[in-house]
Amino acid sequence: MKIYGINALLNLISNFLFIFIAFAALQSLRLDRYIAPSKQKVFKWLLVLIAVAIGYQCSSFFLDFINNVRNLSYLI
Repeated sequence: MKIYGINALLNLISNFLFIFIAFAALQSLRLDRYIAPSKQKVFKWLLVLIAVAIGYQCSSFFLDFINNVRNLSYLI
């Protein structure tokens, strides 16, 4: 049962870490310069949602990769 808790903690940390990295990367593009000042608030929400989508996908890939590497031992 302890292994499920460790897996859950690893998933949460990975998800938040990759979402943070995606958000920082999107902010570094400085796309807000091209958006009208009246639409800035909506654009910030859009950036958050895009960061969550990209971060979650990257995290899923990373976790699946780790899981597949762990399962390679069953081939032998």
